[in-house]
Amino acid sequence: MIEAIGLSKQFERTIKQGRRSRKEEFLAVDQVSLKAEPGEIVGILGPNGAGKTTLLRMLGMLMSPTSGQVRLTDENNVPIEDLTKKKEAIGYLSGNTKLYPRFSIREYLLFLGELYGYSKGEAAERTEEIIRILDMGKFADNRIEKLSTGQTQRASIARCLMADPQLYILDEPTLGLDIISADAIIRFMEEQKENGKTVLYSTHYLEEAQVLCNRIYMICQGRIVAEGTPAQLMERTGTGNLREAFHCIFDELDRQDRG
Repeated sequence: MIEAIGLSKQFERTIKQGRRSRKEEFLAVDQVSLKAEPGEIVGILGPNGAGKTTLLRMLGMLMSPTSGQVRLTDENNVPIEDLTKKKEAIGYLSGNTKLYPRFSIREYLLFLGELYGYSKGEAAERTEEIIRILDMGKFADNRIEKLSTGQTQRASIARCLMADPQLYILDEPTLGLDIISADAIIRFMEEQKENGKTVLYSTHYLEEAQVLCNRIYMICQGRIVAEGTPAQLMERTGTGNLREAFHCIFDELDRQDRG
């Protein structure tokens, strides 16, 4: 289980005023509290610039919050306090994930297996299992630098799987992918949920989120503005699908901002 309590992140930005400019502080994430339990998929939805990636990076221990805290517990609900062990428990994926381009996927996974302390036999067995799970058999021996966008994204998820983390944090994992690659990643998320893992992910594909997510948090200007199951959000807004609910919630926020 992962829980954020009053999580905030402050940055400095430059504001131009004619020929002059000034610095100002702003909160990219502002007092966010949320929770994701084992065996569920939790979606983070919001427009561009809402603070989703900053929030996920703090939850993934890749960025330190200005204030607030992130709590992580193991499969026995025992708090994980050590930062290294927290990072080991998390598989983080973003569009900026870097892989070794001259390795094939199979070579890369076997290499990671050694780093994670597997025996050669265990690494080989785990590698074949991951190739099967992500349906990569046809291109597992191709060099990573020669892969398509969708194949590279599956290779990135394979990297996360090799460590067998209890929590997956995925930042727009199906963005820009073809249907076959996107479906492979969706199946992966569903399988991890069935295996009792926690999946926390952001997406702009609302139809996808409606089907996949147990619960959803909607974020705007760094704050949580709505939360609930897809059904609850649709009931709250009197809409027939999550896309309509999203627009209803954010249109109301826009009207409030305009006074």
